[in-house]
Amino acid sequence: MDKLNLDQHISRQFNRELEDVRNRVLAMGGLVENQIAGAIRSLIESDASVAQAVIDGDGQVNAMEKEIDEECNLILARRQPAASDLRLVIVILKTITDLERMGDEAERIARLASRLAEGDQPAHRYRELGRLGGYVQSMLRDALDGFARLSPKVAVDLARADETVDAEYEVIMRQNITYMMEDPRNVRRTLDMSFVARSLERIGDHAKNIGEYIIYLVEGKDLRHAPVEEMEREIGGGGKESESP
Repeated sequence: MDKLNLDQHISRQFNRELEDVRNRVLAMGGLVENQIAGAIRSLIESDASVAQAVIDGDGQVNAMEKEIDEECNLILARRQPAASDLRLVIVILKTITDLERMGDEAERIARLASRLAEGDQPAHRYRELGRLGGYVQSMLRDALDGFARLSPKVAVDLARADETVDAEYEVIMRQNITYMMEDPRNVRRTLDMSFVARSLERIGDHAKNIGEYIIYLVEGKDLRHAPVEEMEREIGGGGKESESP
């Protein structure tokens, strides 16, 4: 397959349309970033007002997904893109689906945080969940940066980061089982904590997906579900480490 080239169109208007829809994706990503950050803050600070703001903001994320979807459909109908242009539209449609699902997970965390804020706060103040939240926020930032720079190497970093997220998630779940066994009064709260952890783990999965889409967009290679080592071979090197002097 040919590699991506966004500047070789006879129609300047087509160039502008493609650039506009890419910028809309990044704007949607920024909104989802804020949603996730707010959801995590509402949990750590037991702030129901912040949680409600996240819940209210989910409608804006959904609206942006619909607007971008409609714009992509218009491009498909009017321009009938081929090759790398078609891949760009396909990747955008897939990316906004993942971003919308991240927004849903942020809303779910906010609702759980609002309920948890009504009870007594644990001594650890959800420290482990906060750390897991930091990991997935970093993954989303890296995914959006990779999309903006059209850098397929970010997929390697995201795949490795997702392994860390999965390991942290498993630790949290084992801890939660221990909490419930030690004191049955903790069951309701601990279940809610487990649901939060699961939502965070899913956000990491969606961020990893975006990295895989970037490889497809730039290189024309479908490496979904591929091991990290295969990604490195196919895109000619690793992520951050390989880019350093």
